[in-house]
Amino acid sequence: MIPAHAPPPEFSRPVAVERIGIAAYDMTVEATQAERAALTTRLKLQSIGALICRFRLRPTPDGAISAEGWLDALVTQTCVVSLDDFVAPVSDHFHVRFVPEGRESDDIDPESEDEIPYSHGMIDLGEIATEQLALALDPWPRKPDATLPDHDAETPTSPFAALAPKRLPT
Repeated sequence: MIPAHAPPPEFSRPVAVERIGIAAYDMTVEATQAERAALTTRLKLQSIGALICRFRLRPTPDGAISAEGWLDALVTQTCVVSLDDFVAPVSDHFHVRFVPEGRESDDIDPESEDEIPYSHGMIDLGEIATEQLALALDPWPRKPDATLPDHDAETPTSPFAALAPKRLPT
């Protein structure tokens, strides 16, 4: 949930809960070029070439909204091995529950669906897509052809090597 004093999200697609109705409601959100540019700063990426997320929203008997999402993005990251920038596709399938603010569960089971509180009858699918993209990013991005240097082949020399004791022949 975004605190009241926080700036608005870079990628916002609010949906009124009452619009969802009793049957499943499908919606697709796609970030504009300006929104993707703003998200690169927040997510510390070189660029985001595409960000699209499909949602299927369903009301639950307890007043929550169950959301299933399919995220697809194209991001440019910096390789941790070569420091080269490279384009990487990101895909993710996820489930979350939107619950009215103040009715969040105390359950800390890591296997349960994430609960996202909402207020004023509105949920923000753009912000959820952004959060899911952040979770799906590789924290140690590696360009497909990047290889680590072979440390055994290189014998590091130290400025103190000359001070090392000499071994006597036995």
